[in-house]
Amino acid sequence: MEDHNGRCAPDERYQGFAASDLGKMAFWMATGSGKTLLLHLNYRQFLYYNRTPLDNILLITPNEGLSLQHIEELRVSNIAAERFDLNQRSIWLNEAETVQVTEITKLVMEKQGEGDSVPVEAFEGHNLIFVDEGHKGTGGDAWRVVRDALGATGFTFEYSATFGQALAAAKDEALLSEYGKAIAFDYSYRYFHSDGYGKDFRILNLKDDDASEWSDTLLLANLLSFYEQQLVFVEQADKLQPYKLERPLWAFIGGSVNAVYQRRGAKRSDVLTVVRFLHLVLSNPEWAIGTLQRLLNGESGLRCPDSDRDLFADRFDYLRRRDRVATAVYRDMLTKVMHTPGSSGLRICDLRGNDGELGLRAAGSGAYFGVVNIGDTGAFKKLVEADGAGIAVEIDALNGSLFDRINDPDSTVEMLVGSRKFIEGWNSWRVSNMGLLNIGRGEGSQIIQLFGRGVRLKGLGMSLQRSSALPGEHPDWIRVLETLNIFAVRADYMVQFRDYLESEGIDTTDPVELPLPIRLNDDFLNRGLVVPHLDEGSDFLTEETVLLECSDAVQMQVAVDMAATVEHLSSRESQGIQATAGKEGTIPLQSLNLVDWNQVYLALLEHKDEKSLSNLLIRPGKLRDILETEPSVYRLHAEESLLRPENQAACARLQEAVVNILRKYADTLYRRRQAQWESSRLRYKMLDASEGNFRFNRGEGDRSSRYIVKVPRQNPDMVEEVENLIADFNALYEEDWGHLPRIHFDRHLYQPLLLERDGVTSSPPGLNESERKFVTDLKDYCSAEPNALPDDAELFLLRNLGRGHGVGFFEESGFYPDFILWIKGATTQRIVFVDPHGMLYSKSYVHDDKARLHERLPELTRAVSEHSQMWNVSMDSFIVSATPFNELRSKYDTGLWEMTDFAKKHILFFERNDEYDYIERILRN
Repeated sequence: MEDHNGRCAPDERYQGFAASDLGKMAFWMATGSGKTLLLHLNYRQFLYYNRTPLDNILLITPNEGLSLQHIEELRVSNIAAERFDLNQRSIWLNEAETVQVTEITKLVMEKQGEGDSVPVEAFEGHNLIFVDEGHKGTGGDAWRVVRDALGATGFTFEYSATFGQALAAAKDEALLSEYGKAIAFDYSYRYFHSDGYGKDFRILNLKDDDASEWSDTLLLANLLSFYEQQLVFVEQADKLQPYKLERPLWAFIGGSVNAVYQRRGAKRSDVLTVVRFLHLVLSNPEWAIGTLQRLLNGESGLRCPDSDRDLFADRFDYLRRRDRVATAVYRDMLTKVMHTPGSSGLRICDLRGNDGELGLRAAGSGAYFGVVNIGDTGAFKKLVEADGAGIAVEIDALNGSLFDRINDPDSTVEMLVGSRKFIEGWNSWRVSNMGLLNIGRGEGSQIIQLFGRGVRLKGLGMSLQRSSALPGEHPDWIRVLETLNIFAVRADYMVQFRDYLESEGIDTTDPVELPLPIRLNDDFLNRGLVVPHLDEGSDFLTEETVLLECSDAVQMQVAVDMAATVEHLSSRESQGIQATAGKEGTIPLQSLNLVDWNQVYLALLEHKDEKSLSNLLIRPGKLRDILETEPSVYRLHAEESLLRPENQAACARLQEAVVNILRKYADTLYRRRQAQWESSRLRYKMLDASEGNFRFNRGEGDRSSRYIVKVPRQNPDMVEEVENLIADFNALYEEDWGHLPRIHFDRHLYQPLLLERDGVTSSPPGLNESERKFVTDLKDYCSAEPNALPDDAELFLLRNLGRGHGVGFFEESGFYPDFILWIKGATTQRIVFVDPHGMLYSKSYVHDDKARLHERLPELTRAVSEHSQMWNVSMDSFIVSATPFNELRSKYDTGLWEMTDFAKKHILFFERNDEYDYIERILRN
């Protein structure tokens, strides 16, 4: 990182600042959706103000809508924030603890006359400045003068997803040099997507540059894809709940949407094209049903740009598997998307009192299914009336804004048409289909921002990542909702959009998908191997209710740490020293009177929803009883000021502690109850071809499983290599080879075992590095020590897939060890679950259910053996740490564990020598 003068700030100083609360806030704001962060300061200021109190924290946005959005999100993150008001400023007790939010348009060097303008002198002192959509300042000198004045004795963070585009448009070498030297963190969209964040996307590329005659067919295809997303959202709701997906929304967005504009010497209206199409669908069922049938058959007449394959030949799989005729699809589409039971016509309603809004509804329906938000609604209404398509224009003086309520759970709006308003200052997780309107080549920054409206995703556990980037198995059809479908009302828009994304390094083509069948070792399946499985049809969520209460039957205690931690760093010491304040104990009964138990109850309900614990019953009146139980079910490490609060801030901390205790208690109680329930229903099942680990990517009526190998379409040489390999069966199943990396281990129950490779992905994913190392080490051990096992024993290995396929434990947290290893003798067999992974960020051992699985397995073995009447089977488990011992030791648990301590707890390391061989310890334990 360099300052304005090109000098480098030392990395350790910069990282120290980034670790502070303000640094965390800067990175939280900058990296939420793939952005570049600039830091403007000079070296002396950096060294000085890193230890000087701040007078102001100011967040600058481009418009009022974005200001309000930031204030709301900052408050949700427990960061105090307020709109800046020069008249009210005197009542603020400590502005430096509050983020003051204002718009860039209001900041001036000198205030002149009345109005909302804010002079720079209002922010005297040491300032920390955050600038959202910082690329706005690259278009002229006015902003940079204001910025330099505000940050003269402080820091300025500017962040944007589109600095590159804005600087390219400015064509200013001095500006490029200034901003280039200030880059602190570059996480633009291509990195954001390649790291698994946000949705996938599919761009409909037409073979012809100008295919206006196909517009209605293309729009109907996208209406069909949107309808498919709605079906998946509703019909797979239970499975999708943990992924926090929002109800799909179809959005038509442009840089500027005018009712009428000139293009290629002729008058055009993209909004009218969309509205005409909706009227056509509603009023012409014969055309709609016939075209839907061709789309479902893959006979649309629209061709891919690089082949004669129909554009929709491999789309709509979810609809096709339902085997529904086009007539039924059409009727259900009208019901779910347009809120009408049958064909009719379109009505456009002027929503009086809501400037720029027009509601869309079917004739005879009282529910609006869409909203148009454009600048000149009057001109557009005249255009519709003169068009002669039969679309009626009406007035609605009763309904409020449809756009403002689009994120409400009871909103009926399924689609919107609009412009710049959606690019900045609008926050919605709903957009799943996006149509391009009036996109030009000069709108680079807006194209990237527009794209960002649709790819945002909450993800499993608010990870912001799509399921394909997360370990484990996920719902079969989740990708339908984790994919943004992008199309254009006119084909030339798509060409420009695609070219622009590709210039930014974003791959816009679908990969080539190649099926690779697996070959089961049928001989191994006849050796009597068994796996533990729940009784057929058993479901803890529906069969058992867990009441959140104190129970003598479940003896347990949870620990919560709310004590402040201070870290001391010294240039004379290589490692920091940590000290904690407070003591361990329980909350006094009189302090519990200060807790808002209604809010605690609501927080527990939210936790229940986030964890998808639908069978957890929470009674408001029982929550306080849990904390008052003797002996106590919890231990709290906290300062005296929290235990006996004397001000509002301390009461808030007490409230937080109570919620944390009850959340942890609920999780622990739930796991105990589930473990008891599972232990009474688990049985050994003979391993055969129906085992879930052998069933993936099967076609309809197909008994064989397959990998789906995905190769970039723009790399034809790699595509050809992989195709040739798949055709060479002997090499594929019997050798290791570089073009499609894999391990051939003859003790694995099927071949091949694919590995991860840059540029090539697969479903299921290939083995990662730690998984590969374990299999390779096991293979080498078996080759080097052929007589290591007793004469009558054999070794077998199976990769264990995730939820829905593999053998798992702790269903609500989803632990599916990576491998199942059998050591089978003539009369006995030992099942070992092995999970190799990094442990740098692992919980302490006492709170790590995965590491402690081996403690639970002996008791579980006895229960399963009794239910199955099989007494010759045992189960065991190991964690193999990819984090080396020397690196992990000081950071794990107490920081005092030796290798022998880890081994006693069944945690091993990737070491193989004469004194320590982790493979031998697993096999001989």
